[in-house]
Amino acid sequence: MTYGWNSSRGSYRQPYAVDSLRKLSETGSEWIALSFYTMQNNVYATEIPFDYGLTMTDRDIEHTVKEAKALGLKVCLKPVVNSKDGIWRAHIGFPEESSAEPYWDAWFQSYGNFLSHYAELAQELGCEMFCIGCEMVKTEAKQEHWSQLIARIRSIYDGPIVYNANHGSEERIKWFDQVDLIGTSAYYPVANQPGDSEEEMISNWLPVREKMASLHAKFGKPIIFMEIGCRSALGCATMPWDFTHTELPVSEEEQANFYSSVLKVFWDEPWFAGFFWWDWSVKLYDREEAGSNVGFDIYGKKAEHILKEWYEKPKQSLLRLG
Repeated sequence: MTYGWNSSRGSYRQPYAVDSLRKLSETGSEWIALSFYTMQNNVYATEIPFDYGLTMTDRDIEHTVKEAKALGLKVCLKPVVNSKDGIWRAHIGFPEESSAEPYWDAWFQSYGNFLSHYAELAQELGCEMFCIGCEMVKTEAKQEHWSQLIARIRSIYDGPIVYNANHGSEERIKWFDQVDLIGTSAYYPVANQPGDSEEEMISNWLPVREKMASLHAKFGKPIIFMEIGCRSALGCATMPWDFTHTELPVSEEEQANFYSSVLKVFWDEPWFAGFFWWDWSVKLYDREEAGSNVGFDIYGKKAEHILKEWYEKPKQSLLRLG
């Protein structure tokens, strides 16, 4: 499960957060991606500041890592950079021309400083995985910059590292041989229309599986869905990334079909490392409100029951790191 996203500073250490993490562990999940963000001023900025009014403190992160480990959960630390102008982080970057190269150099230096801080923290806290970026599509062509950045992180953190591509952009990244796992945000639209059946979704996951198998064959790295999920609202399996259409009616069934279909298609693939579901809130709604909730959370919903059934199966840990 992804845990920690879009939370206010200090919220990780509240009693409701501890309760939420305990309920997360009761799903049978074995890992959390502890995901938080800071903001650069706009997509063309070259500096990534620490915002003392926003960014999670090291104390916040340390608290959650220790709580997770006490519950038997492993942790992938996942620091993310967003943009204050509201433009998606995939657009962070500069023109592809020689005069823009100093801007690229400055941004990667600042991003490296940002990541190095959290890589050091991940090392000190014993986090079992570290994510070096999320959906930073425009930066991904800068192969030499990424190679230097990965080498810098490996000098600090000795565990496995993963990069979180965006669905549809995975095959354009040339430096996946330098990470330990190939990650993607697997928000593939697997429904053709609102209310589609599990069978229809399975048929649409099959070509995705073929593409992921080819990616594994090319680089020899396990594939992991660093983000995957679907809101419990009618039509969301046609656009699993959506969080804006809050007017859509509740559909626990559509979310449940999304979960069950992808579990059936990928569970037994030896090259597939696992899922980090999006997402599990730090402050959960009351269980009796699950039937009216249209968010990504599965607490108290049909998808939670499906996940528990799969995770209770006798199995080796799904997250395969070798």
